[in-house]
This record gives sequence, C-alpha cells and structure tokens, in this order.
Amino acid sequence: MKPKVLGCVGVLLVLLLLASVLLNVGLWVGQAGAGFAMDGGAPVLRSAPFEAEQLVAADEPGTRDRIVQLDVTGVITGDSGPGGGSMVEEIKRALHQAVEDSRVKAIVLRIDSPGGEVTASDTLYAAVKEAAAKKTVVAYLDSVAASGGYYIACGAERIVAHPTGITGSIGVIMSGYGVQGLMEKAGVETRTFKSGAMKDAGAMSRAMTEPERAFFQDLVMRNYERFVGIVSAARGVSVDLLRAGVADGRVVLGEAAVAEKLADEVGYVEAAYEAARRLAGVDDAEVVRYTRTPGWRDFLGFLAESGGGAGGGAMKVQVEVPGLSGPAMRPGRCYFLWTGGAE
Repeated sequence: MKPKVLGCVGVLLVLLLLASVLLNVGLWVGQAGAGFAMDGGAPVLRSAPFEAEQLVAADEPGTRDRIVQLDVTGVITGDSGPGGGSMVEEIKRALHQAVEDSRVKAIVLRIDSPGGEVTASDTLYAAVKEAAAKKTVVAYLDSVAASGGYYIACGAERIVAHPTGITGSIGVIMSGYGVQGLMEKAGVETRTFKSGAMKDAGAMSRAMTEPERAFFQDLVMRNYERFVGIVSAARGVSVDLLRAGVADGRVVLGEAAVAEKLADEVGYVEAAYEAARRLAGVDDAEVVRYTRTPGWRDFLGFLAESGGGAGGGAMKVQVEVPGLSGPAMRPGRCYFLWTGGAE
C-alpha cells in the first residue's frame, strides 16, 4: 500500500477515535443530567439530582411515601475527590434533596465510618441536625460508627446500633512525627526564620517545647469539650458522667451502647427503617437509596488521576498492607477518629 494511502487511513483512524471519545463523554454527561444555570449572567455548573434506587418495596403498589437511606462510609473528609466534589458536599446535597422532596417522609443515615476530620464531622453533624428539624432522621450505626461517625449520628432523632457494631470512641486525636535524631545522624541541619515563637510549633526537625505541647493539648481538649457537649445534649447524659465513663475514647458494641445511652436500641437496618416509619407517622413506604451516575467531572478527574490528563503523569498505584495501613492522618489537623490501634 502506498505511503499516501497509509497516511490517509491513519488520519481517518485518529478522527474516528476522537469522535468516539467525544461521543462517550457526551453520553456520560447526558446520563449524569448535569447542566449549566445562569447566575448574574455567568454560567454556573448545576449538580445533577440523585437517582433513587429501590431497596425495599412498599407493601401496597403505588405508594408514594419514601424513606431515603443515605450512606456515610469511610474516613470523613472535606477534601475534594477526582470529580471535584467532596464527601461533605455530596452528603449535604443528598440531605437537601431528601428534605425538599415531598415524597420523602424520613431519612435513615447508615453510618459505617471510623470518623475523620473534626471540621468535616462537625459540618455534617450540623447538616444532619438541620435536616432532622424538618424531617425524621434515624441514624443506623453499622459495622463501625466511631468517633466522628458517632458525632454525626448525634444530629439524628433516634439511634439504632447493630448488635456487633463498634461505636463510641468519643475523643480527639492529633498526631505528628519527630525526626530530629535521624536528621542529626544524617548530618542535616534545618535553618528556620520565623516571625514568632509559635510560627513553627510542632516542627518535625526539632524537639517540641513544653509551651508547644501545652498549646496543642489545649487545642485537642477544646475540640473534645465540644464533642462531649454535643453528645450530652443529644443523648440527655450529663457531661460529668460522660467524662467519667464512656467518653474516655473507648469503643463499645451495640448492647453496651444502649446501656451507656449512646443508642436507643439494638437492631439491624430493618429496625432503623421501622423506627423511621413510626416516627414519621407512615404505615407504608418504600425504602430507596440515593445514587449518582458519574458525570463528566468524574471522567476528567479520573483521567487526571490516572495520568491521562494534561499533567501526563504516571498512573498512581497505592498498596495497603493489612495490619500496617491505618486511616491516614495529616500532621497539624485534629481528628475525631478511631484508629483501631493503627496510626
């Protein structure tokens, strides 16, 4: 075959490939239902509404009433994902959609999380509490609903704990590393120029001073007092009783959670559905879970993460070794987090 013909075929194949990519991106956008709205003359990306996936059918066909199950899973963080949205933003959007939907009579918040960042947990707690002021919200504590996971549950009207689920861990943790000795052995010297004594507080390259220790401990205790106060107000248990007992960071199982008044009853997720129906005053309702079809932002985010974007970097592979890899904590941040013995 002549070189000129081969060149034409190559161009045609490239054009077909580009057309295929554009078509797939267009279909992805169409499935997600995202669009643009005008705000002051400027286009603003409008998030697509969540879709409802049926989990439990209503007893009577044609029943309009719904209970929405929202899942809070994994470490709670305010960081943005590859698609641009954060865990906090997604859950807040889902809560808002459920509250605004007249068919939704109650929300079951299924929590399977060891906790996470203090600020992200507190933001979600406030969002859950706001939703509970308008519609029935029942928190279901699944396998692990500890620390920040339990903090969020305190915004609900009622709490149901799985019999074997781990909860509690009422406390705050802040961690960091010191490598001064290692640097001295390696002959490395750090030269720091700072505007004030506390500007480099907690620096890894030198020993921590007693005033710095007291400062960081005070930060931790302030967040702890807020945590205990929220549990006290939500569960009707005095702050002093909590401090002297279960609020020392320990975790408990379902029955013990009820005994300590951290939960109202022990049961499976069906018990949470039943509690939601009862509190909402509905005899029959289907149970649905909100899902979201990945949009074009997720697609582009995936390409960027995998090295297919403009950065052109290599694909990142993360390997976690069981027993050695714990929830990641960033130095300088406070966490409502149960580490399960791993840091």
